[in-house]
Amino acid sequence: MTAALQLSRVEPIGTDLAIVWNDGTESFLNLEKMRRSCPCAACGGEPDLTGKIVRPLVSYGPRSFELRDVRIVGGYALQPVWNDGHESGLFTFGLLRSLSD
Repeated sequence: MTAALQLSRVEPIGTDLAIVWNDGTESFLNLEKMRRSCPCAACGGEPDLTGKIVRPLVSYGPRSFELRDVRIVGGYALQPVWNDGHESGLFTFGLLRSLSD
């Protein structure tokens, strides 16, 4: 049985988020790519009654790609707090890993 994917360390470095995983792998995720991949309903959309994903028009400002803080949520996700105030996106560890590959 393999251990569940977990974060060992997370640290913003310049325009990247450096992640060390519990399996020893290191990932570097570009902050702009991360923000543009935000999975929250306000950024990525949500399904309407027919199941079609309705994607909102999202605009970004000069502070949209700067991190203010990162929070670990339970044992499954990371919640970035961006300098423009956006903080509703929960990035599961699996999503973070796939974005950095």
